[in-house]
Amino acid sequence: MTDRNILEGKVAIVTGASSGIGRAIAEYLARGGAHVFLVGRTTAPMADCKALIEAQGGMADIVTADVRDINQVQAFINQAVASKGRLDIMVNNAGLEFPAKIMDADPENWRTMLETNVLGLLVGCKAAVQAMRACQAHGHIVNISSVSAQRNNSGVYGATKHAVNVISSSLREELEEDTIRLTNVMPGAIATNFARNFDREFVQQILNMADMDVEVQAGEHLPPGFWRPYNRKRDNFWEIPTMWPKRYSTR
Repeated sequence: MTDRNILEGKVAIVTGASSGIGRAIAEYLARGGAHVFLVGRTTAPMADCKALIEAQGGMADIVTADVRDINQVQAFINQAVASKGRLDIMVNNAGLEFPAKIMDADPENWRTMLETNVLGLLVGCKAAVQAMRACQAHGHIVNISSVSAQRNNSGVYGATKHAVNVISSSLREELEEDTIRLTNVMPGAIATNFARNFDREFVQQILNMADMDVEVQAGEHLPPGFWRPYNRKRDNFWEIPTMWPKRYSTR
């Protein structure tokens, strides 16, 4: 079995696919043969990702959507199923953080984090399970949480990711007798556009720790081309620079 046909015939959805972890996952799934639906709010970088996937012989579609809108979440899952007849993999990756002390924070930023990190993921899980059951898929849901969930002082962002952990554990138990698996991933600090809302000095520290020779301003996206190729005997994919180990839980 080759890398190209490991996921042949499978259909995958990846949210937050315009950059960072989501884009890397989407490209890797496509390399395995899956038809990947790239979901995100910014169309242009997803178009670049789609072009790269297709240049490598893969298959991808773009869906511009905001997971904060539960109707849009249901719609892009319905679109994937209507187009390809099935859904096998759902990666709930979209997420964001507005770093601030509770007493200094804007409540609207809390709302955005809760709707993106928790509600969007929760609706994505439910809709994906329904779609997988309908096509009798041996499906797999992947929820991207954070090691911040394991700290008791990680603020509102950490609270949203603790919620992701609880949702993942609860749904995994509900699916115990089903043909659908669920994996919860808790990454550490990773040099992606996620950190653009952080203090500039902190962002630069992450980039330096990741051995990335680039300077960015707070609020800006990382420049194109910062991905580093990672090669080993059976894999050739884009590496995401990371400083701390990831933690996983699965069934």
